[in-house]
Amino acid sequence: MKNILLRSFAALLVTSIVTLNAGEPAKPKKGSAEFERMKTLVGKWHGKIDMGQGPQDMAVQYRLIAGGSVLEERTFAGTPKEMLTTYYDQGGRLAMTHYCMFGNRPSMLLKSSNKKSIEFDFDPACGINPSMESHMHALKIVFNNKKTITTTWHSVMEGKDMPKQPIKLTRVK
Repeated sequence: MKNILLRSFAALLVTSIVTLNAGEPAKPKKGSAEFERMKTLVGKWHGKIDMGQGPQDMAVQYRLIAGGSVLEERTFAGTPKEMLTTYYDQGGRLAMTHYCMFGNRPSMLLKSSNKKSIEFDFDPACGINPSMESHMHALKIVFNNKKTITTTWHSVMEGKDMPKQPIKLTRVK
């Protein structure tokens, strides 16, 4: 009986602590300089893309999740083409994982950055065979100004490099 009371009290204590802390906002952890720059993208963006059927509207939304430690990018939300990309620091270095409509999830690591751009390149540790599987292989984001960015994805289809297609995105108010 004493053991049951002790376990019940411990469970009640843990539940109380979790409930009390649930209302407190997580304290954002400062990330790498590149991740902090990526955080400035939070919000909605709009552009046009041509994926072979003529120009189509493209909506992109960036939001912080996981206590500010991950930036989520969602494109084509609510459609069969919806894709998700997450940006995060990995060992103090900016990294990303792209959940693609190709049905895979290539990862990329920071290749370079400067005042105007951030570039990512394929991380072979993600398990994709670049010569066999179609995938997104690299990404460059150019910060044109506070209202516009240009993203250039580099894809590989059946082992062949595809032409890079820059997409100009404008911040939606």
